[in-house]
Amino acid sequence: MKAGAPKLLNILKMALLFLLCAFSILFQGYNADLNLNINTVDENSQDNHFVFPKANSLVLPNPSDYFSRDLVSTPLPTNSFFQNFVLKNGDQPEYIQPYLIRSANSSISISYPSQNISSVLVEEIFRPDLTISALKNPKPTQRHVISAYSDLSVILDLPSSNLRFFLVRGSPYLTFAVNGKTSISISTGDSIRKLSRDGSFTKYTIRLRNQQTWILYASSPIHLTHTVSTINFGGFSGVIRIALLANSDSTFEKILDEHSSAYPVSGSATFGSFALKYKWDVKGAGKLLILAHPLHRRLLTKANAPVTVLEDFKYRSTDGELVGVIGDTWDLEAESILVSWHSIKGLTKKSIPEIIRALDKDVKTLNASNISTTSSYFYGKLIGRAARLALIAEEVSYPKIKPVVVKFLKDMIEPWLNGKFGANGFFYEEKWGGLVTKQGINDTAADFGFGIYNDHHFHLGYFVYGISVLTKFDPSWGNQYKKQAYSLMEDYMNLGPEENQHYTRLRNFDLWKLHSWASGVTEFPFGRNQESTSEAINAYYSAALMGSAYGDADLVSVGSTLAALEIQSAQTWWHVKGDNKIYAPRFVKNNKVVGILWSRKRDSILWFAAAERKDIRLSIQVLPLLPITEVLFSDVDYVKELVKWALTSVPKNRTEEGWKGFVYALEAIYKPNQALKKVRDLSSHDDGNTLSNLLWWIHSRK
Repeated sequence: MKAGAPKLLNILKMALLFLLCAFSILFQGYNADLNLNINTVDENSQDNHFVFPKANSLVLPNPSDYFSRDLVSTPLPTNSFFQNFVLKNGDQPEYIQPYLIRSANSSISISYPSQNISSVLVEEIFRPDLTISALKNPKPTQRHVISAYSDLSVILDLPSSNLRFFLVRGSPYLTFAVNGKTSISISTGDSIRKLSRDGSFTKYTIRLRNQQTWILYASSPIHLTHTVSTINFGGFSGVIRIALLANSDSTFEKILDEHSSAYPVSGSATFGSFALKYKWDVKGAGKLLILAHPLHRRLLTKANAPVTVLEDFKYRSTDGELVGVIGDTWDLEAESILVSWHSIKGLTKKSIPEIIRALDKDVKTLNASNISTTSSYFYGKLIGRAARLALIAEEVSYPKIKPVVVKFLKDMIEPWLNGKFGANGFFYEEKWGGLVTKQGINDTAADFGFGIYNDHHFHLGYFVYGISVLTKFDPSWGNQYKKQAYSLMEDYMNLGPEENQHYTRLRNFDLWKLHSWASGVTEFPFGRNQESTSEAINAYYSAALMGSAYGDADLVSVGSTLAALEIQSAQTWWHVKGDNKIYAPRFVKNNKVVGILWSRKRDSILWFAAAERKDIRLSIQVLPLLPITEVLFSDVDYVKELVKWALTSVPKNRTEEGWKGFVYALEAIYKPNQALKKVRDLSSHDDGNTLSNLLWWIHSRK
């Protein structure tokens, strides 16, 4: 009996535990399938942040293959400029301007890419110009290791080669440290025409048959030997810098010489109000030389951090000419924008009755029990759609519908915050450190890849918008769900571990390019990509509104700043005006807006539509239609070009009415009466849009 008692007790304990778990799953709402591998979580953890229930993803890659051990223990970037380096074989190139960099077989290849240009695309072509490796490497297939990264740089180590590469964005030099008196080999993509040196043996000029000239700088004297396509040097410890001589003018080479000793090892960005400050950690002597892209040039101010701009020191890139800037601190000032709940210019009194009639009809369609979609994206759009009705009603002083919309929003949002939705829901996975969905745990295609960190800011932006509006109208509800609300927002808006240790820093926003990426932890030959800038803007605009609803001035500031930068990036690289100087004339002639923007490619196509569907290409850069849309499309002359171009592909029958609404919305900027007639004639609308919203937009054009 004594021997059997503990066994019986254990059985009873197990049975009780099982019943408790079943009770929890049934009544607390986190009713995920058992194959989700759910882990328990303490919502009242010491860091005071809400963490959604934990789940183990079956589809995410293992980050420990490439990140150093200390980094793996922290949330990791999932849309970074070096993402290809940590996916699959880690051997797809990344565009670290002005070069394409590829890591493979314990070597690093550098390419100053040529461009393939047509009427439908612009792309950078990777061809290894120089490949750097260690001679007699005992482990030539050993993987590289990401040992550190920052906003503007990444450190990539080749452990078996004793090489450490400081890959800093915008640096005209490829910089690496050599340890342990290692012998180095540099192979060339084309044959060597001439190798020469200076008297100090610290500068070598490499001239290739393809007319390229590269300059190698060494921190101490070295002796290079070469064959037809290989350069070797032995027993070296120190720093090597290699730069392409992009211009044969002697002044260009002198600039490279003058700044060859000051090398950056990392770079950070800090926020101000509609401002960013770049600061590089610089080693060596002299002043730092970094290249600025066109948007940097527009935002760069010399007020607080004096810099010298070298207008004639240029490298080409997909993003436009890169211009030299001397200085280890940059101040960037974005144009300030107004983040408001309502229309910027207001409505005319005579328009209000028509809007109210539309509101009455649209509100009658709100019934959470009739919603069939379980997709986090389409569900989010429906939340955003309803939230717009509440704000429009407030603007036209029509409080009658407020209770209906508020109830609908609560019915729609709460199940995702408390885990009672059932068919889908948000979970936290620890491998990379972020939110995934129940459907995305086992399926990379579910929820448009949300489970592999695709489109997080798009999906969550709609939820954050709805939560913000609901909190505005019902502050007590907002306070009840504040921790969950902030957890959703911080998945893509977290500024760092000091704010929330569960999420990586700014999951989607690229602090160098000054816009977001959407593609998550999927390897792509052309790097990261983003399709819809307007949905990215919505994410940061909605975060600013959340700050307003909760009285969080810091969140208002950061959200507004990111929205402003995303807008100015969209206007720089997605909006293709007739006088565009960034892209080749052949591409500009045929495109008024980019479809998919990649790190090193510009596409006319969309993920779901051919290049010929210009109306859809326009629409995906407009939705959702919001007060902030007016700021995004403030250039009326460009809007005229864009609409005229898109109207040629609008279907003439009653199909796909939803896309037409966005085309007509932009047409209303300069032809409101004509657009109003077209909108009134629409038989249906996009699932995130309504007649009320279109009428509100058109009647607020003044």
